[in-house]
Amino acid sequence: MTYKLLALNIDGTILRSNSKITKQTKDAIQYVKEKGVYVTLATSRPYPSAKKIAKALKIDGCLITSDGAFIAQNADEPIFVRRIQEEKALQVVDILERYECHIRVLHEDFSIGNKVKQRNHLIAKMTIGVGDPLFYPIRFVDSVCEQLMQEPMSPPKIQVQFFEKEDQKRAIRQIEEVANGVRVLESAPGRFEIVSAGVSKARGLQTLGQYLGIRANEMVAVGSQNTDVDMVNQVGLGVAMGNATDSVKEVADWLTRTNEQNGVSYMIREVFRKQLRVQL
Repeated sequence: MTYKLLALNIDGTILRSNSKITKQTKDAIQYVKEKGVYVTLATSRPYPSAKKIAKALKIDGCLITSDGAFIAQNADEPIFVRRIQEEKALQVVDILERYECHIRVLHEDFSIGNKVKQRNHLIAKMTIGVGDPLFYPIRFVDSVCEQLMQEPMSPPKIQVQFFEKEDQKRAIRQIEEVANGVRVLESAPGRFEIVSAGVSKARGLQTLGQYLGIRANEMVAVGSQNTDVDMVNQVGLGVAMGNATDSVKEVADWLTRTNEQNGVSYMIREVFRKQLRVQL
């Protein structure tokens, strides 16, 4: 099989635990691009943060961001956007603010978060991963719900980090029972991504494939988080990082090394070394 597209998650895949990208990873991505393979990022991060990583990797095509809710090469001209409706976003945030948690409403240009009466490092957990505040402004407010009532917004995604397991169970159950039309995904222990129903990285990859004229069996997808499962499962070659969750490893066709061991570059060299240049 000749693979024409490579989709890479960012956190736990391209980035090491220190949030750095190794030279080996950069060189491997350049190597596969020179073979004519279309390289994209498929990430939970908002567009500005993903774009910054893409620039460092010299990836200039469309990016699948916000778990598939926002796909674009240029932020002003997305090829696909599916937002949470204003009233639905308000409903979800109203439920979340009844519990001890950190809320982040993620627009493609900025985000709004609540001020949490917890230790600073808990806030930092949510701040890490959204990118440089200069590129992606983060505004903290006393009440996100009140802010949305004053300035209604239809965000691609809402993210939440719970501090207590019991709060997490109650809040997620309430959202699933009351807020029809949204999908709740657990991306890490205590952290959930809330998107419009039907949104996923897998759907995003399908949309990009249709846009480019590339079939699913001509794609390679590499992931590490639970939000990568469907994407890894649907392509011609699904790859799990060595540090991936068990659910990703269970559906993968290929297991590479961890992100600390340059798993992306190892996979690229092994999978693509015998492949001739493709014409898109």
